[in-house]
Amino acid sequence: MKIVIVGTAYPYRGGLAAFNERLAREFQKEGNDVIIYTFTLQYPSFLFPGKTQYSDELPPKELAIRQEINSVNPLNWLTVGSRIRGEKPDVVIFAYWMSFMAPCFGTIARVIKKDKKITCIGLVHNMIPHEPNLLDKLFPPYFVDAMDSFVALSKSVVKDISVYDRKNKPKNFSPHPIYDHYGEIMSRESALSKLNLDKKKRYLLFFGFIRAYKGLDLLLDAFADKRLRAYNLKLIVAGEFYENEQFYLEKINALGIKSDVELRTHFIPDSEVNAYFCAADIVVQPYKSATQSGVTQIAYYFEKPMLVTDVGGLAEIVPNGKVGYVVTPNAQSIAAALVDFYENDREKFFSENAKIEKEKYAWSKLTESLLEFL
Repeated sequence: MKIVIVGTAYPYRGGLAAFNERLAREFQKEGNDVIIYTFTLQYPSFLFPGKTQYSDELPPKELAIRQEINSVNPLNWLTVGSRIRGEKPDVVIFAYWMSFMAPCFGTIARVIKKDKKITCIGLVHNMIPHEPNLLDKLFPPYFVDAMDSFVALSKSVVKDISVYDRKNKPKNFSPHPIYDHYGEIMSRESALSKLNLDKKKRYLLFFGFIRAYKGLDLLLDAFADKRLRAYNLKLIVAGEFYENEQFYLEKINALGIKSDVELRTHFIPDSEVNAYFCAADIVVQPYKSATQSGVTQIAYYFEKPMLVTDVGGLAEIVPNGKVGYVVTPNAQSIAAALVDFYENDREKFFSENAKIEKEKYAWSKLTESLLEFL
């Protein structure tokens, strides 16, 4: 088949770009012809909270990526839609993650669909964002109305799509596949050496960009629990601040845990991701709201125990007591689970189960779910 993916990709960085590129590779492996249409302008700079939108790594090999979409220029949307329609693809997959993109994606899809033979599928990461505003009521219906069908990565997102779907279009749930492109599993010792960390310590990992809904403040409060001081622990916070960092720095000082928190608060390049996960005993996601999480699927690849909170679709992916913990989103519950993890030495048990559980999350299952609509 001829497949077009519309969404973020190189030279843009981050988990969504990595997702689209990995999906394209899977389609190619299955014998399909794939083109990714990405942005010349993804966000106006005032809407982007990080330091830069762009990757400083080498372009991905063997992928056809065309930088053509300007997210704020309606004339460009018409041009891009016509160009994609002219490619005569069998299917166009719109990798949707925020309301800001709804007018752009919705218009491109409407132009493409002047050719009735082309199917437009919404691959929805988030339908209703973690930090909603007025745009999130106004824009999404325009995108939803332009799609023929949808695939969501969590059951909660399937429900969110239905809020805007007036025609009850076909919807599939397909869990977020495993991120398996971040390098090999390495020994704990090698990972600690690469990161220049003390090998006498044990490490918890909070990974990914830092925003209020990610709940780092809950984890800091939990980590200050005096019971955890008995286990010679350090907390690694690895990821860029997408909001004012002063709140977190002041909290760390106020809790008296500055010497026990390792702040690596810059964007973590792909080449270092495996070291952070392989250095950790457990990956902690203390989210206050969520749909699904790419961090969970990186942890699965590296066969790491996880602690997640019972929000959104996280509990769908992490079986409580089997590969880790599902707890209520408060500091007391997080601390109690961490104490249990170290007190009862559960790392090996959870890791062995993660090795088995991760087989559910193959990329081929997602491609099958997407192409089922054809």
